[in-house]
Amino acid sequence: MDSEIVKQQKAQVGREAVNYIHDGMVIGIGSGSTMWYLVEELGKRVKAGLNIIGVPTSNFTKKHAEKLGIPIKDIDDVDHIDLTIDGADQIDANYQGIKGGGASHLMEKIVATNSTKNMWIVDETKMVPTLNYPVPLEVIPYGSKQLEKKLKKMGLNPRLRYKDNGEFVRTDSNNYIIDLYLPHINNPTKLAEQLDTMVGIVEHGLFLDIVNTIIVQHPDGPQIIEAR
Repeated sequence: MDSEIVKQQKAQVGREAVNYIHDGMVIGIGSGSTMWYLVEELGKRVKAGLNIIGVPTSNFTKKHAEKLGIPIKDIDDVDHIDLTIDGADQIDANYQGIKGGGASHLMEKIVATNSTKNMWIVDETKMVPTLNYPVPLEVIPYGSKQLEKKLKKMGLNPRLRYKDNGEFVRTDSNNYIIDLYLPHINNPTKLAEQLDTMVGIVEHGLFLDIVNTIIVQHPDGPQIIEAR
């Protein structure tokens, strides 16, 4: 569970990021606990007259945005996305990230890679020298146990993700999640290349060379990082 300080930082950075959304923009709307606050604030701005179109990265985000009156379109129904704003589970010193703790990284990456600019908004706990957060893999259910065995032989410490009731976690695309528990990821590019070649993996949660701007919320205010 997040501490009260972390919750406050998430709320603050979510509200800060809305200032980057302007009239007439097509916005990719990410998923996760920090993005919840952004969607809430964005709903208020839309109600006050802000004219935007949102492209959601999960069914949960879509329902949340629609409930607040934010105009929503599917990614295949827009000709471009000006800016995608999303959270991140972890960001390293080279501004490479891991996403997918909420099992939405496939849709998040599809939206991100079809966007002109990408922004991540995080509380300060998400910034680390070296990535060590579990790397999520969205995988096809058929053969998932065999894939888990192969990943284990590679020394990647895989674990299929289960709900508390013992059922498999299912993504919005009805796939499974395998998490890789690694003590540190010194070369995320090499790991990504390995995972990209494996049959059965739909998408991994390593988001490399994608983010342009990062807003990190500290107790004394937001820090703006221009990553690339």
